[in-house]
Amino acid sequence: MAEKRDYYEVLGVSKNASDSELKSAYRKLAKKYHPDMNPGDKEAEAKFKEASEAYAVLSDAEKRRQYDQFGHAAFDGGAGGGAGGFDFSGMDMGDIFGDIFGDFFGGGSRQRRANNGPMKGQNLRYSVNISFKEACFGVDKELNIPLKDECTSCHGTGAKAGTTPQTCSKCGGKGQVVFTQQSLFGMVRNVQTCPDCHGTGKIIKERCLDCHGTGYISRKKKIAVSIPAGIDNGQCVRIRDKGEPGVNGGPRGDLLVEVIVQRDPIFKRQDRDIYSTVPITFTTAALGGDIHIKTIDGEVIYTVKPGTQTDTRVRLRGKGVPSLRNKQIRGDHYVTLVVEVPEKMTAEQKEALKAFQTVMYGEEKESQETTAHTDPKGKKKGFKRKK
Repeated sequence: MAEKRDYYEVLGVSKNASDSELKSAYRKLAKKYHPDMNPGDKEAEAKFKEASEAYAVLSDAEKRRQYDQFGHAAFDGGAGGGAGGFDFSGMDMGDIFGDIFGDFFGGGSRQRRANNGPMKGQNLRYSVNISFKEACFGVDKELNIPLKDECTSCHGTGAKAGTTPQTCSKCGGKGQVVFTQQSLFGMVRNVQTCPDCHGTGKIIKERCLDCHGTGYISRKKKIAVSIPAGIDNGQCVRIRDKGEPGVNGGPRGDLLVEVIVQRDPIFKRQDRDIYSTVPITFTTAALGGDIHIKTIDGEVIYTVKPGTQTDTRVRLRGKGVPSLRNKQIRGDHYVTLVVEVPEKMTAEQKEALKAFQTVMYGEEKESQETTAHTDPKGKKKGFKRKK
């Protein structure tokens, strides 16, 4: 018989693993190798038994202490000879499976709270489109959305006027049913939501004609939402108590408004900073001068220094996006200056540019031309200056 593997190795955890880490590791292995998920697979069944044995020992403080001290020898000769020779007879496997496999077997833990108590309603999620500048400075919007309100005819019971919901006979009004299931280690007790009343504990014999038994009627309502300055694309504004109605007297859920910020043709945003590109003429770059730069606050005048090169970046302090927490705190606006080269020029302009070149670099520079030098095979080898 093959030598038994170390229990910690079986579960894939360290020797100082916490109880929650042990449980998480066992849950993954058990779901992966459970016979119900691998019918007829003997290897998977063996791995499932191995993992169950390891968890049964390590999840028990006393047995874990013995195992850490003596290893597998601590349990040699145990009565019953369970999986892999370990004695499971003294263990309550129902507790283990009820805790580990509550959702896996379709039920819940035996300690899970009944579903027929007060529960908060579900959150609603809507989106709203705003412009780049509205995101920077904030804006008030109005949404026209359907909201559920209690039916005035049945007062939320869902039952026809003059009738009342009846207690579910299947679960006795508890909203949950208990069932047992045969497992490798005996009968396992599980709890699941009642299939007849769906956890409400009540059965409606005659449904309300106005709300069709739902207990609620949906109507369009106008909801005002204040979008704060500095909000970014994809962020949400929460409006309390404007979601789905609660169940069994529970509070309403919330309305989550997702903000979609439209792209701006000029500005780009990164956190609280704004980036843009501004073209300048060759003359302005060479001689310097004032240019107009668009910002989210409007146009500002910036003085370009003489000899400014293309792709020079300038910083406009405090012209960026306000902070969500404090709109008085703002980022910066970074502007990249790009020198524009004219694509079309008149003969007069060309002559003027040649004259400028002569003044700047001399006649020798003006007369220099470059031609591509080609080898006999037609491949370019470089450039050769004409003499």
